[in-house]
Amino acid sequence: MKKTVSLFLILMLLLGGLTTAAAEGQARIFNLEFPIFCCEVESVLNHDWPLYFMDGVEDVPWIDLEELADVMNDLLHDVYERPSFQLTYSQEGSQFTLKRENGFWMKVNYKDNTITFNDYNAFVQKPGNETLLDLLAFSGFNEAGEAELFQRDAKASYDRFGDLMTLDLTDYDIHLVMDGDRGYIPLQTANDFVVSRVTNRSLLYNGMALFFANADDMYDREAQDVNDLGKLYFAAEPAKRSTALADFGYKELCMMLDSQYGLKKKHNVDYFAHLFWEIGFDEELTAASSENADYALHSFINFYLDDLHSAYGYSSWMTGLGMPYEEGNGPSNRLYDNQEDQYKAIRSKLLGDKVEAYQEVGNTAYITFDEFASKYKTAYYYKAASEGTRVEDTIGLIVYASQQINRENSPIENVVIDLSINGGGDADAALFVISWILGEAEVSVEDSFTGAQSTMVYRADVNLDRQFDEKDTLKGKHVYCLISPLSFSCGNLVPAVCKANQAVTLIGRTSGGGACVVQTMSTAWGTTFQISGNSRLSFRKNGSFYDIDEGIAPDVYISRLETLYDREKLNDLINNLP
Repeated sequence: MKKTVSLFLILMLLLGGLTTAAAEGQARIFNLEFPIFCCEVESVLNHDWPLYFMDGVEDVPWIDLEELADVMNDLLHDVYERPSFQLTYSQEGSQFTLKRENGFWMKVNYKDNTITFNDYNAFVQKPGNETLLDLLAFSGFNEAGEAELFQRDAKASYDRFGDLMTLDLTDYDIHLVMDGDRGYIPLQTANDFVVSRVTNRSLLYNGMALFFANADDMYDREAQDVNDLGKLYFAAEPAKRSTALADFGYKELCMMLDSQYGLKKKHNVDYFAHLFWEIGFDEELTAASSENADYALHSFINFYLDDLHSAYGYSSWMTGLGMPYEEGNGPSNRLYDNQEDQYKAIRSKLLGDKVEAYQEVGNTAYITFDEFASKYKTAYYYKAASEGTRVEDTIGLIVYASQQINRENSPIENVVIDLSINGGGDADAALFVISWILGEAEVSVEDSFTGAQSTMVYRADVNLDRQFDEKDTLKGKHVYCLISPLSFSCGNLVPAVCKANQAVTLIGRTSGGGACVVQTMSTAWGTTFQISGNSRLSFRKNGSFYDIDEGIAPDVYISRLETLYDREKLNDLINNLP
């Protein structure tokens, strides 16, 4: 269970505990216990958790492997409400094993200084997923076991498992520590290869507490500033990195990117340490100043990765909140921003500043959304339907649009999904839209780290009758999709799946690409960011996987952008297509 406590009391307790670490820092290995704040400041795990420190170094925390298993179980049970997740611990000599409830394991060998996974994707698989690389977050069932909102077709889905993976930490000059019958691993290594991959959050340490969070958890969108959790994270006094932290943090960052960055080969990178040396960032990333390191990381993500999915979050608590950085992006980001301004200006001129999400023009229904969002648990949609109200997100819009299109005496023959300014968002919402259009959403994913491949088939309960049938689809309608270079990520996935099925006519210009699922990460000194992760969205043809990073070409090319938003002219074009 979680407990609540006031922000003022938390701050006083944490500030009071800072002297303990300094007093006990002489022992080779000593431990201190810290609370874990989970996603929000009021939410704390049921008890404090110990971290371990080596040779008096107080800014490089380690975690006991058995306690890593315990904290993962608590996080998955209490925060994610996934009781089926179970991580167990065992030891045999110098080899320690963490084993999932699905039988897959991670072995840490202290003699060889290696970490081995018999199948990495299965080990970090989110509980409840049908396939190794399942995109869907919703479980598909309510507490009564009834089908809810989504259905995974296990018979039509399949996996190709990846290779056995061994991380040789000696290659990165990172060394594990075993003391007696206890095995320790750096907290950041546990974050990069276990915690972040299972939960998309990290255990961030600021010298005062642990924060189970990512950058979004610390951001208040309405205020456009940090929220209470962020303020607490940055309440720690800014500090310089120890030599040990600067050295380890750089090596760990290189190891993480070598393993977890999904576009490594496309960026022609063999090893990130070599890339950092080539661009002259290695000295800044290993400097005592976290400010210099954060600035280098910020520039690296914005100018060198420049892939639109990768993004800087918050600087480290060591740097402090509000660290000013020069504005600017790489060419891909600048081009996207310029095109977005152009498309939005044309659309506003023809359709107004506030575009109707659902609009009927003659015999055509237009559904427009600039992002995919699903903010609620599945029960909200069924409750709203029973009350005759509408949930204001992508799924709620599609439920409403389907009702209007299929109403008695409906004039609608054509349905246009406008993704021309859709920059992506929630994968579940995108899968709901694909299922509505096609009846079945078949999506393939390939892992760039392990080589694993999965093809998943989903259905959606669009009319909310808990049945998955033709009534949940656009069967009998002519379906079109408007795309542009701004159709990115999930806004690129929808037309890609439709193109592969050849059941939808794509109108506009080649979509923006973006094949990799976003993975949130952190540094050992507490910086938050996100990268293009290992899971690459693909389509399958003749048994082969082809990723969709380069975008999808339209069936009907539009040279004048005004035509995309002049719905009378677009209607004429659609109704006169052969």
